Amino acid sequence: MGKGGRVLCIITPYALTIASLVCLIIVGLGCTNSGSSTLNDLYFFRADLQNMTTTASSKSTVSQALSDAGVTVSDGDISAALEQVQKQFDLKDFYNIGLWGYCDGNITNDKFEVSECSKPKGEFWFNPIEVWNLEETGVENGLPSGLRKSLNLYKNVSKWMFIAYIVAFVATVVELVVGVFAICSRWGSCVTTLVSGVAFLFTAAASVTATAMFATVTGAFNENLKDYGMHGSMGKNIYVTTWLAVAFSLGAALFWMLSSCCCSGRSPYNHKNTPRGVTAEKTPYTYEPLGPQGNQQASPYNTSYPPPPPPTQNRSNAYEPFRHV
Repeated sequence: MGKGGRVLCIITPYALTIASLVCLIIVGLGCTNSGSSTLNDLYFFRADLQNMTTTASSKSTVSQALSDAGVTVSDGDISAALEQVQKQFDLKDFYNIGLWGYCDGNITNDKFEVSECSKPKGEFWFNPIEVWNLEETGVENGLPSGLRKSLNLYKNVSKWMFIAYIVAFVATVVELVVGVFAICSRWGSCVTTLVSGVAFLFTAAASVTATAMFATVTGAFNENLKDYGMHGSMGKNIYVTTWLAVAFSLGAALFWMLSSCCCSGRSPYNHKNTPRGVTAEKTPYTYEPLGPQGNQQASPYNTSYPPPPPPTQNRSNAYEPFRHV
């Protein structure tokens, strides 16, 4: 396979690598621009607070949670605290959580309209105590234990998830750069295969972490806060995108491996440095001498040493006849 065939063999994994990189970029752009409806639909988790209420049932639930935590607060204090959060601090109808930040907005005619997004931040995690100003009301002390554990888990694991996505992105970029050298030789494909393996592992790890972590957060949110009229849900588009990145990265790694094993950049017609053997066959369109000397063949049974001299032949002319074979 020549250089042209080698290039064709590299196109498939290179295209899959580009597709994986694009998916990772899309995941990172989620919840970063309030003016883009497409990016606003890319979120890991959505907290819907539209129907949040301070009814008696909610107050009794909170009171029970505070009692379990050893904190004594009257129902009137809790009701006042919830009303203060809703009115004084302008609590939004929903909050979308992405990789670099979050977006909030209101719901109009069952349509989620994003009003603003937070500034992108590395190792971001959504802290509802801070964002919803609960630290000023004292209600944060009465959060159910299951929800508090989920928040602590989310805080710690989200940092690892962020690092995994960054490493996956950097490894995929390096994979594209090194993949250019894979066109020249199989050694380039071997190096690219190693890099693609790293990219795939971190892409898969980040996707698994995000899916498992936010599934846990969603379950704890709905279980502990449903009596408050709050509802949590996982996004769809961002998970489809991140798992597409995993699929593309896996395909790229496999094809890079095949390119290092099966596709050679050496041309089968390039034998400049290969010595050719001497063939005993007669080539077409040659000539051989006629006469007794031309037809004479050495006897295979003549083993004398030294061999006898060839018989002499008296020729009447200076030219020896040849025939075409």
